[in-house]
Amino acid sequence: MKVLILSDDGFEDLELFVPYYRFREEGFVIDVASKKTGEIEGKHDYGIMANKEYAEINPGDYDMLFLPGGKAPAKVRKDENALKIARDFMGKNKPVAAICHGPQILISAGVVSGRQMTCWPDVAKELKEAGALYRDDAVVTDGNLVTSRKPEDLADFMREALKLARTAVPA
Repeated sequence: MKVLILSDDGFEDLELFVPYYRFREEGFVIDVASKKTGEIEGKHDYGIMANKEYAEINPGDYDMLFLPGGKAPAKVRKDENALKIARDFMGKNKPVAAICHGPQILISAGVVSGRQMTCWPDVAKELKEAGALYRDDAVVTDGNLVTSRKPEDLADFMREALKLARTAVPA
């Protein structure tokens, strides 16, 4: 099982590292992609190596897409290669997990209309305007998509994200 994480500087540290290590504990292979390879830094100064660039990603090589929150999604959503990746996963009904501001990437990719979702409260208006059916719940699963609000929801979010990941057909 291969998981792709899209992020950039300013990610919410807990929202990237908790899922990263939980996926690794389950034996999943993880690539972290950003606009360029090298260390990206979280809001609380913890870094992680981005070993791939968005432009070199073949979505078909991955089973699941993970989008952490924080300030990073505001940067990721401006990159057309990242948006193509999100569209590919959603279009092929492959598992996608997004927390906090992570759904902003899906909004910019144009793939949220009609989907039940949650997010950080400040993103809710934008999510609704994009046609999503917003719910203020710790975690919302809608088919291949699982979303969550904030770091305090990580336990519930990861339980559902791992459940969803286990349903994926290996790439």
